[in-house]
Amino acid sequence: MSTEFHHLTPAPAGAAGAHTGHGPTEPVSRAWTALFGLVWFGYWTASLVPLQLLLPQQLEAIDPSAKVHDFAVVNAVSGLVALLALPLCGTLCDRSRSRFGRRRLWVTGGSLALAVGLAVTAQQTTVAGVTAAWAAAMVGLSAVTAGLTAVMADRVPVDQRGMVSSAIYGPQALGVVAGIALVSAFGLSPAGGYLVIAAMLVICAVPFVARYRDPALSGQPPLRLRALLASLGNSLRNREFAWAFGGRLLVNLANSLGVCYTLYFLTDDLKVPDPASSLLACTAVYLVAGVLATSVVGVLSDRLGRRRIFVALTALLQAVSGFLLAAFPNLTVTLVASAIMGAGFGAYMSVDQALITQVLPDAESRAQDLGIMNIGSVLPPALAPLIASLIITSDRGYPVLFALVGATSALGVLLVYRVRSVR
Repeated sequence: MSTEFHHLTPAPAGAAGAHTGHGPTEPVSRAWTALFGLVWFGYWTASLVPLQLLLPQQLEAIDPSAKVHDFAVVNAVSGLVALLALPLCGTLCDRSRSRFGRRRLWVTGGSLALAVGLAVTAQQTTVAGVTAAWAAAMVGLSAVTAGLTAVMADRVPVDQRGMVSSAIYGPQALGVVAGIALVSAFGLSPAGGYLVIAAMLVICAVPFVARYRDPALSGQPPLRLRALLASLGNSLRNREFAWAFGGRLLVNLANSLGVCYTLYFLTDDLKVPDPASSLLACTAVYLVAGVLATSVVGVLSDRLGRRRIFVALTALLQAVSGFLLAAFPNLTVTLVASAIMGAGFGAYMSVDQALITQVLPDAESRAQDLGIMNIGSVLPPALAPLIASLIITSDRGYPVLFALVGATSALGVLLVYRVRSVR
């Protein structure tokens, strides 16, 4: 077995933003990066296809007249679960002790739990059942997120993090396109679609967890509630960490507001003849633009040793897409805006992930701190439908929703520039 997949025990980290030379130094190979990207492909497919297609379809079949409200409720409940589960799973991941390893254990267990949650969601025929099952799936999602994001901070040198972040976020839109294409090509019902993406998640995770080795470390104190709350507060009191968290939260919220009701926007506002096919087309151009931008910007950020300027410019690109769609709501502009948003958001996340790993307050609590930071990625898709539903069901409609996308993303740029310790 290649030693490339053995965990490199990290040295103690220095001050936030000054981790160069204090973290892992052994470069990761292309094979390692490819398998890491594959497990993320399965993760994105399992987490985003339900939000983009399966949940809206399932809720529309249950109660067409209340689909917007029901979708908002389902996501609000699951967001609350994720808000609690992400930092808790991160903390437990840091303190895990097993022969299977810390991160590897949580990636494996979380993937299986998420797959089971998807299968259970597939069987639900009431709004209450969908809400409960999808919320339970969020616990599995939180577990696998804790393991995967900590792997990058543990294993990848700072000067490769832009490239590896591209391998994480490059497959994001690809996973959505692949999932939607499979559901559409085979005419699958929402129930069948859930089972297919659950299987894809497990299949994509197996090669990485089969080869990755992550020995458990000693020295972490036992988990106590008071200590957990205190450590969470300490992380957020770190200014660099807090500004980075705020920027991520707003930019992810802007993206989620822009895409959460795309199917209903195409169906009810633009009234296109085949909404599912149009959604696939929008997602495809989002994918192509995102992959191209991500692959270029992540590597360029590594070579120049700069993060903030790329994070800011790519977030502004997403803002442009929101303002454009607010001004000219038609199918052609929707396709153009999808490409701009895909390029902006994909490239943003690839560099932002690298920036975030450089402002973690404590090397011994990486998974916990990343669990807090991941709230900024997982909570917005849950909150966005609730916020968007209030706008859509009022007399303001979709133009105001898309204008909010632009404004929220632009505000995120301002927060990112408050991070001073990273260039």
